[in-house]
Amino acid sequence: MSVVVVGSVAYDGVETPHGKVERMLGGACTYIALASSYFAKTKIVAVVGDDFAKEDEDVLSKAGIDLEGLERVPGKTFFWAGVYSDDMNDRTTLRTDLNVFADFQPKLPESYRQSPYLILGNIQPALQRSVREQMNGLRLAGGDTMNYWIADYRAELLETIRAWDFLLINDAEARMLSGENNLKRAAAKIFEMGPHTLVIKRGEYGAILFHRDKHFMVPGYLLEKVFDPTGAGDCFAGGFIGYLAEKGFDLKAGHVDNKELSRAVIYGSVLGSFCCEKFGVDRFRTLTRAEIDGRFNEFRACTEF
Repeated sequence: MSVVVVGSVAYDGVETPHGKVERMLGGACTYIALASSYFAKTKIVAVVGDDFAKEDEDVLSKAGIDLEGLERVPGKTFFWAGVYSDDMNDRTTLRTDLNVFADFQPKLPESYRQSPYLILGNIQPALQRSVREQMNGLRLAGGDTMNYWIADYRAELLETIRAWDFLLINDAEARMLSGENNLKRAAAKIFEMGPHTLVIKRGEYGAILFHRDKHFMVPGYLLEKVFDPTGAGDCFAGGFIGYLAEKGFDLKAGHVDNKELSRAVIYGSVLGSFCCEKFGVDRFRTLTRAEIDGRFNEFRACTEF
């Protein structure tokens, strides 16, 4: 089962209480794809400039990620820089250079169009919709958004998510999108917009899965040191969709196994926690599936009663 991931492949400059890195591989598509690749064949659709280093391309290819949809154009790759607060719950953006990403028009190779799983990273809703419309035979499709699109592109966003099976957003975005402060009421409002599965990410406090009339809550994994939370939410998304793809999950099949959705949220949390252990994508250079399954079992042990 293959997963198509659409979004940004970028360079980041990050400063946290544990150090500073001037330039490292990043981008939502990168993190989602790396996390997903532990579970299923993963294919990316993104654009980079001619400054994109071979060693960074190798990080993706060594993970088995299909790069046919990675477009290379003249210019510089998208660059973002930011600094985190002492508790790393807040960050300040210092610089955003869209560069070649400013003109990104997702182009799906023919070999991608029959893939059964699609996850759309945080890009303009119209672009997300254009990708969704190019694919056939999807079992599961959805993605992410952010406050900017919710506030300034609301009509376009609502048209886009109407065709989604799931939506992954944080608690502030859920309140903003729904107009409800209570998260349970917020979920009910969002279901009326199209998606019937919603995951509300709550950072270090975990996540809540809503599926129709049921919900499931998972805590955050307690790390002794959080080196860099950049990309943790995207790794959550990659673990979530990757696990469901591995299991051949199909929301359109009629009967839905809620336990599989719950396990997908746990695996999402596991991948997000590993992401925080080093700067950027460095943890994925050595991370194994055995380690992932081991931490999944830790989650099981600390939440059973």
